[in-house]
Amino acid sequence: MAATTVYKEPAPIVDRENPLESMMSRFNIAAEILGLDDQTYNVLKAPDKQVIVNIPVTMDNGKVRVFEGYRVVHNTILGPSKGGIRYDMHVHLDEVKALAAWMTWKCAVVDIPYGGAKGGIICDPTTMSPGEIERMTRGYTLALKDVFGPDRDIPAPDMGTGPREMAWLMDEFSKTTGATSPAVVTGKPLVMGGSLGRTEATGRGVMVSALAAMAKLGMKPEESSAVVQGFGNVGSWAAKLLAEKGVKIKGVSDISGAYWNEEGINIDEAIAYKNVHNGRLEGFTGAQTMNPDDLLISDVDVLVPAAVEDVITEHNAHDIKAKLIVEGANGPTSASADPIINEKGIMVVPDILANSGGVTVSYFEWVQNRLGYKWSEGMVIERAERIMSDAFEKVYATSQKYKVPMRIAAYVVAIDKVAQTYKYRGGF
Repeated sequence: MAATTVYKEPAPIVDRENPLESMMSRFNIAAEILGLDDQTYNVLKAPDKQVIVNIPVTMDNGKVRVFEGYRVVHNTILGPSKGGIRYDMHVHLDEVKALAAWMTWKCAVVDIPYGGAKGGIICDPTTMSPGEIERMTRGYTLALKDVFGPDRDIPAPDMGTGPREMAWLMDEFSKTTGATSPAVVTGKPLVMGGSLGRTEATGRGVMVSALAAMAKLGMKPEESSAVVQGFGNVGSWAAKLLAEKGVKIKGVSDISGAYWNEEGINIDEAIAYKNVHNGRLEGFTGAQTMNPDDLLISDVDVLVPAAVEDVITEHNAHDIKAKLIVEGANGPTSASADPIINEKGIMVVPDILANSGGVTVSYFEWVQNRLGYKWSEGMVIERAERIMSDAFEKVYATSQKYKVPMRIAAYVVAIDKVAQTYKYRGGF
């Protein structure tokens, strides 16, 4: 297996050449700890279903272009499969297979009744008109109408997609069934059955995970400092919610650079600034600019990588000063960095746990759609925080029991849940 690890999705550490193989390396460690039997191992290492579709789309210039799309269902023993759809030029089948498997473990970690799936289309949505994207989305939905379904496979937004695309998907699927079917997809616009609290759900999960870990380490929020790498949806909400709990956010970064204020950045002002400056912090006067590479190794208590993949590597792990890393997004820690971080005694709340607040509230959206009844925002937040807290405690207890890092413990919890379900259901 190659050593380079790059990924663009909240996921286990994934290898550039073979993401599935890299995901399986984490799975193998946990399976060995559990003493997983061969038959269950063989079932779980392979996806249940892999679908490749070709989608002809009439472009705005009148020409027909054919896009290749994928949907992989990894496992449905716990319930209908769940996973996003990404529009990106770098989508490929092994990537989607790895992400689908990871979604199985992610849902199992937070104990929600879903299996794992993932989908994608090879395209560059930034070069396409809204009409072209809509026709492609509807074509993809039609091609997969026998895969999708509220009780079968429930897609959601991912990189390059959002509520708009989910609305089109829901509408097209509903046409095939002859009845409005909001529960077929999550991440929809609020007026179409989306859930209150969904926008900030992943960032809130990061905050809950961070506070739970800080309590284990004897760190008081009001006496602690943090940096948040990445100031998109996840990072900005994580920073805002941590600041509201008393944590001093000394540094943040986005695509325009890194920003530092020793006395603490006013996160509300930073969010307001980026919202009126094309989503960027460039020119923000509430902090000084700094080298983005230095942000990760700055002298703070908590590090929240919430931007892109593979930012903590063997090259900078030795210099990390934070006592706690909470992985807010996209597979930020390379496999080569893990032993260094573990040797330094840094606690890591892995992405498989820390950013699972998003899929948790997606589950709530599905439940509300099935009930035909909307929950209040307060109810969504209270239930999401309880699920995240319970999941953290279970993973932490597992890490103590087996004397393994939190990342491996999260896999142990997830695989054990799935394996036990096979045992009772007699799934093969």
